[in-house]
Amino acid sequence: MVSGVERPVGATYRLQLGPDFTFDDAARRVPYLADLGVTHLYLSPVLEAVRGSLHGYDVTDPTTVRAELGGRRGLERLADSAHVDGLGLVIDIVPNHLGVGRPEQNPWWWDVLTHGRKSPFAHYFDIEWDPRNGAGGKLALPVLASEEDVAAITVDRSGPEPLLRYHDRTFPVGRDVGGLDAERVHYAQPYRLVPWTSPVRSYRRFFTVDDLAAVRVEDPEVFAATHAEIGSWFADGIADGLRVDHPDGLADPVGYLRMLRELTGPSAWIVIEKILEADEPLEPELPVAGTTGYDALREIGHALLDPSGETGLSALHERWTGNDGAIRWDSAETLRLRDELAAADLRPEFLRLARAIRRDTATRVPVDDLADAALVWMNEIPYYRDDYPVLAERADAARQRALRTASLADADPGLRHALEAVAAARDLGGEPARRFAQLTGALTAKSLEDTAYYRSARLVSLQEVGGAPSDFGPTDPHPALARRAADRPAAMTTLSTHDTKRGEDVRARIGVLSQCPWDWAVTVDRCLPRLPSPPDPMTGLFLLQNALGVWPESGIVSDELRARLHAYAEKSLREGRVGTSWTSPDGAFEAAGHAFLDSLFDGPASTAMTELVGELAPHGRSDALAQKLLQLAGPGVPDVYQGTERWEDSLVDPDNRRPVDWSAADGGHPKQHLVRTTLRLRRERPASFIGGSYRPLLADGPAADHLLGFLRGPLDRTPDVAALATRWSLRLERAGGWRDTWLDLSNGSWTDRLTGHVITGRTALRELFLEHPVALLVRE
Repeated sequence: MVSGVERPVGATYRLQLGPDFTFDDAARRVPYLADLGVTHLYLSPVLEAVRGSLHGYDVTDPTTVRAELGGRRGLERLADSAHVDGLGLVIDIVPNHLGVGRPEQNPWWWDVLTHGRKSPFAHYFDIEWDPRNGAGGKLALPVLASEEDVAAITVDRSGPEPLLRYHDRTFPVGRDVGGLDAERVHYAQPYRLVPWTSPVRSYRRFFTVDDLAAVRVEDPEVFAATHAEIGSWFADGIADGLRVDHPDGLADPVGYLRMLRELTGPSAWIVIEKILEADEPLEPELPVAGTTGYDALREIGHALLDPSGETGLSALHERWTGNDGAIRWDSAETLRLRDELAAADLRPEFLRLARAIRRDTATRVPVDDLADAALVWMNEIPYYRDDYPVLAERADAARQRALRTASLADADPGLRHALEAVAAARDLGGEPARRFAQLTGALTAKSLEDTAYYRSARLVSLQEVGGAPSDFGPTDPHPALARRAADRPAAMTTLSTHDTKRGEDVRARIGVLSQCPWDWAVTVDRCLPRLPSPPDPMTGLFLLQNALGVWPESGIVSDELRARLHAYAEKSLREGRVGTSWTSPDGAFEAAGHAFLDSLFDGPASTAMTELVGELAPHGRSDALAQKLLQLAGPGVPDVYQGTERWEDSLVDPDNRRPVDWSAADGGHPKQHLVRTTLRLRRERPASFIGGSYRPLLADGPAADHLLGFLRGPLDRTPDVAALATRWSLRLERAGGWRDTWLDLSNGSWTDRLTGHVITGRTALRELFLEHPVALLVRE
């Protein structure tokens, strides 16, 4: 199927595919999504994955479209359905790793386990076959419960080929030494089953996930094999764009993306899941439209927070927990987390890096010292990786800080020699330089997003992927939005993804606490003494604030919501690793967290929560509409995560992958009305948005700071769209409303597409926002 029709990407709608929501199910939603106003369906990964996978990031065969979704023919049917209604497809791809948790489902991995280094696929994976890899030069598979559990390995000769079995796990027998002695058969294989607690991993993983093995897509042969199917989507007119998962994990992100661009052609829309720090620029050499939008999420979210609330929220956190709750990448707490990760979860990666440094530099510094020196350097780097050309000056500054640390008079001389060896290895630009950069990202993500963000409860709406939770500003988003309009006008923007810690409307309600820290303090002081002791004070405050984000205004907590909050509590407690963890769960600690929640649901504290939610919920909805309008009408290509065109109360995955209630579509729903109206306007006037102009729109009067507005329009022409949003609505209400605050729209007649009202010239904001806290004006 070849389509010669070009479909520029103007707005996307993310669909989470799986066994219960297939290509054909998605095709049935095309008319609704076309009516909503998007230009493209944005699909979660579609290549063959572990059977039953609900997300698809554990790809097992990159050469085949997933059978559970409908296979290649199902994908073609979906593309045809989309094209009939003028829509296109954007597809999520996963170049960094493959799923190996079920080896029998991954043909390449199975072959490597069977034949070892002689497998034609051995070089496809990032495997260390060196005899010093801790597994005698074999491929270490961390699956055993303990060293003693090797006795549970058995040989199964009931089928056409012998197999090794360990409980429900299956492994091939490549070299059969005969007999039923499982220990001898196991020892004869190119792989070795080791305890999952072992520091030995002879293959690079995705972060710390043993079931995801890294792939060497920097090798042209491997790239060709893993991307042949992807390339056919563009050759055959199926796809118009790609979302690239975690490019920072690759050996050479710039080189990879150049190969991808050559494969897909110059017109393909490509965005990358690149987490940028607040002061970090995107590498201009990357042949992509931009990121997947966590930077936009951060900028819009910060713009709606009241910075005056920081002091009160910090004081409350310190009173209950002993610290102010501010999370910084270089704080003592975060650095301790990085030390713990380097010593345990990420130790295999640090040791492999150290072995590569030792080999390439011929240094005699011990491997453990080299690993520790690499950590010292990484602790000076606030970014996922610092080897992009645009970061050269900042990377050199981090290097100098690390070397100065090692040069202090009282520093261990061994550290100084080790750091010099690390620096020499990075300068060589070979394997150690690549591994250093890949490991920096894993260390940053695991220490901040996956751990520290579960260890603070000052304002959890800030504790988001790509977030800056120590910062309650800037309150002026216009410089950042103007830069996006000028530099990356086709970058994706987002408010919710499958990876966000809380859904956009949950964050919006929690963010209102920045306007009323005293009210929150009173509620906390009413609730916590009436509840059983939480596992620790921070955990109690954390669970309480997250519960506030989803608490029903009626105060009646349904069985479904109870179950969801209990599941969330288990995940958050284990991710935070304060008194329990995924690897060492503590039943008593977790039981205390669950008892805390049960008492909150049913005890006297629920009254205090319901009273506060009753006051905050309308302002949470106001902020939810405000951030949605700022995203949809602002610079970039907005993505609507499935179901977020209506109110939603999702927490972290898997909660945010719950099935969408498509029957709930309602044209009268205020958020859905805003989404449909704005997306349709984008489709009607595309030149006013992607590539269009951007200009702040300011009010005058006593409540001028409560307006966030901007003008859009075609370049070099008079702006024809104005997006206006209310912020700090609770403070505004308590101060008496808009009062004598005005907006001058200059000459011309403007129509609010949300209400149909016509506005001309100087207009009172109290009249403009009479029906909604937002307005979308069009010069007719």
